[in-house]
Amino acid sequence: MQKPELLVTPKTVEDMLPLIKAGADAFIIGEQRFGLRLAGEFSREQVKQAIDIAHGHNKKVYVAMNAIFHNEAIKAVGDYLAFLNEVKVDAVVFGDPAVLMVAKEVAPELKLHWNTETTATNWYTCNYWGRKGAKRAVLARELSMDAIIETKEHSEVEIEVQVHGMTCMFQSKRTLLGNYFEYQGKALKVENRYEDKEMMFLFDPERDNKYPIFEDVNGTHIMSPNDICIIDELGEMIDAGVDSFKIDGVLQTSNYILEVTKKYRKAIDLYIENREGYEEIKDSLLEEIEAIQAKNRSLDTGFFFKETVY
Repeated sequence: MQKPELLVTPKTVEDMLPLIKAGADAFIIGEQRFGLRLAGEFSREQVKQAIDIAHGHNKKVYVAMNAIFHNEAIKAVGDYLAFLNEVKVDAVVFGDPAVLMVAKEVAPELKLHWNTETTATNWYTCNYWGRKGAKRAVLARELSMDAIIETKEHSEVEIEVQVHGMTCMFQSKRTLLGNYFEYQGKALKVENRYEDKEMMFLFDPERDNKYPIFEDVNGTHIMSPNDICIIDELGEMIDAGVDSFKIDGVLQTSNYILEVTKKYRKAIDLYIENREGYEEIKDSLLEEIEAIQAKNRSLDTGFFFKETVY
């Protein structure tokens, strides 16, 4: 049985070694201007350091370039892709077809993972981008477990699924909050999402939910009020051969990402080696994550079993 890759989003280069020891197989990093909703900001030098560390331990590094690019950004996209090819990144995560087209020109051997956040909802679309050059498709977070399994059964590319963390409900390239406050005659500093003291929330009194919202160079992002956690429901996807399980650490602490990684590593390994053992401890693993979860952010199964209603 194929063991799925455990994919993690570190906040800093210093997080890499602890996460490798915790069981991470691969990492997603990058610069905010190229990638959407990264857990941390990695300069070019830090990207190179991260790749050196990962490759020294037979792990992989993927760099996010899944932003939406305007004409004036294309030259920078090409320059960044050439740099990533030079430092031997294992893959580039893209959503905008411009990245694929530019990559064919400046780094044709570079592996590409297709991720548009919301539109990877069927195997035909996944295979379309596979035939265009993508090696992997990152499935939309809105899919049910049955749809994920069915897509994997018919896919010609690797399939990646987010199994833990916050999800994005809405993104606009426009700075909607900033525009609104400016219209009101007030100034709003573009959100530095790494400083919790400045985080804004949309409040839903009916459900008593708070939706984190921030602005950065890629626009406005409204995030889910709860975190996905399906550590106790991994079996079907492992049996189906899903290639990669992602833990998204955006807006989380380094320690939280580390502890969650340890628990998913244990769950995956145990399911492969001793399915009955996994069944015995999966509930306790869920309880251990609940114990370190922020009090204002509940855990749910997202859209896997249609629990999410937003």
